[in-house]
Amino acid sequence: MMERTRLHLIRHGEVERPHCYNGQYDVRLTARGEEQYQLLKPRLDPDRISALYTSDLIRTVRGGEILGPYLGVEPKKVPQFRELNCGEWQGLSVTDIQRDRPDEWAARLADLEHFRAPGGESLGDLAGRVLPALKEIVARHRGEEVLVVAHGGVNRIILMDAIGAPLSSFFSIDQQYCGMNLIDYYADGNTVVQLVNG
Repeated sequence: MMERTRLHLIRHGEVERPHCYNGQYDVRLTARGEEQYQLLKPRLDPDRISALYTSDLIRTVRGGEILGPYLGVEPKKVPQFRELNCGEWQGLSVTDIQRDRPDEWAARLADLEHFRAPGGESLGDLAGRVLPALKEIVARHRGEEVLVVAHGGVNRIILMDAIGAPLSSFFSIDQQYCGMNLIDYYADGNTVVQLVNG
């Protein structure tokens, strides 16, 4: 049987200000968000998962603090797994942006892949920092199972890369709070997505 590295990829739990572009703001989890991490435990096998990585933002770090002791692994922070930097949009709702920055909103709709909010990143920028960090982790843990706790945008980048989808399809994949994705990386270079947003 061909060597397989399995990635358990989850989004963080529910956060305060959920309908805003939080981006790299260090927003905190709600009580429900904390509970969502607890509810994940029965779905994760401590005997199989050998490593745990999170971004360095508190909403994922907290997941590492909750799940790490259960799995018997020490969480490691990977700054490259931070959410998309939304620049001047951070902290704003869609309604705020559509009302106060209509030209920027129109530019985003016209070119989702390359648009950058002022002071922020494009999806290409995000992919450029997330995917090399992920590939390093997969190579480091060949034949093992690892858990990554990241963000909706980061997870979409990883999933689209796994299936070879263009960045313009970014919103064709949903990512619910604490949703689980499973991706198998094979030694021959093939990648198989086993579960999305489960």
